[in-house]
Amino acid sequence: MPSLSADDPLLKILACPLDKGPLVLIEPDQTLYNPRLRRRYPVLDGIPQLLPSSGEQVADEEHQRLIEAPAAPKEPAP
Repeated sequence: MPSLSADDPLLKILACPLDKGPLVLIEPDQTLYNPRLRRRYPVLDGIPQLLPSSGEQVADEEHQRLIEAPAAPKEPAP
């Protein structure tokens, strides 16, 4: 099954459909994450699902886990 990797050039041009900002690949989960809006988008068979309706809001505990994942940068201060 194809998957995205951290060095995939596609990641440089993908953006959140809601705020148009960059997304972070969470490799073990094969999801793209927007820490600003706390929304996660699935990657199915290597294809990012970036329709606004495809994203899901994450709870505080899940947000903390995702920003602490090795591939995820720390969330900027508000």
